[in-house]
Amino acid sequence: MTDTQDLILIDQGAMELRLPGIRAHYVEYLEAARRENWSHAHLLAELLSVEISLRDTRRSARLLAEAKVPRTKLLAQFDLGSSAMSQDTLAWLARGDFVASATSVVLIGGPGTGKTHLLIGTLIALAGLSRRVRYVNASALVNELAEAEDERRLSRLLERYARYDVLAIDELGYLHLDRRGAELLFQVITDREESSSLMVATNLPFGEWASIFTDARLAAAVVDRITYRSKIIETGIESYRLRSATNAT
Repeated sequence: MTDTQDLILIDQGAMELRLPGIRAHYVEYLEAARRENWSHAHLLAELLSVEISLRDTRRSARLLAEAKVPRTKLLAQFDLGSSAMSQDTLAWLARGDFVASATSVVLIGGPGTGKTHLLIGTLIALAGLSRRVRYVNASALVNELAEAEDERRLSRLLERYARYDVLAIDELGYLHLDRRGAELLFQVITDREESSSLMVATNLPFGEWASIFTDARLAAAVVDRITYRSKIIETGIESYRLRSATNAT
């Protein structure tokens, strides 16, 4: 039998040391240890494992909240049967193999081909691997940068974006950018070169990127930065959302 005073001390100690996993489960683990004749070392290892698992779960949840994904889309839910994507590429994204080498990922395809799903699903998977990630729409990012520049806090904002292991920019190509917006976006991209990964989803092939920017040379520079040490993934041109809706009718 475990003395009541010992239980009180364990509870108080776990609370003071901020060990919520141990505090929540020590009673059941003590009972299991007595029932199954665990050694002291095994009991301690089990309790520490519970605490580490809880901390990993909370950290992943915190990183996912920081990612600011607009909705939940898991890679496991991606419809490979209606996509040009391969299972190997999907697994590569889920493992986050590209992060350690600061490799960028460019998703190119028509509307409705799953680019946003892949961006969000990858970020969710990476948050589960304790990576700092962030999702942002291209136009929203440019507006945020311009506002920060007007308020003389651009350098702080750029430093914050540079700290993420992966920055995912969605819907690049749907809106034209003026020279100021293009230069600010170029600065974000340049700050990440060879140091951390970038993910970009676009509906335009690189040859048409000059239509996004007012300056063809700046467009070429952006393409050069984004494609350097990058993996290009083509998601196709036919919208599987539209095809699914058509088939449903």
